[in-house]
Amino acid sequence: MASEEPAPDVYLVVIDGTAECRRALRYGALRARRTGGRLRLLYVIEPAQFVQWGAIQADMEQEARETAERLLEEAAREAGELTGVVAEREVRHGRPSEQVFAAAEADRAVRALILAAATRGRPGPLVEHFSGEKAARLPCLVTIIPGGLSDRDLARLA
Repeated sequence: MASEEPAPDVYLVVIDGTAECRRALRYGALRARRTGGRLRLLYVIEPAQFVQWGAIQADMEQEARETAERLLEEAAREAGELTGVVAEREVRHGRPSEQVFAAAEADRAVRALILAAATRGRPGPLVEHFSGEKAARLPCLVTIIPGGLSDRDLARLA
């Protein structure tokens, strides 16, 4: 009986337009290249507050979708230029922490959720959420990249 070749590891990076996500993106792309894995970029569109007029609600949803696609395209292009890795892109709707968990749980090839810490102040909501006891429920590793690491350090550690 022939054994099935395991799927390449997936490194999941949340794209949200912050400086921190750029650090996570860089590390994720470098790690995917080094291990022969895949890079998956996830953007979560948070639910909009209800607007009484349907046309305005539809415009808000369309604008959120366009923002998601633009940021994912920019991140995928950056990852490709940096490493040659072609990034998969995914858009989900809902609360970010719930959707990140669902994305990691949906694909057992996800090896690590890669987040980055801010250089100052409190951690972002996802770092805070997944660095506590919620991380125990994830089916993958959580990698939190220190925001102050240089590009050289990221390359060395990837």
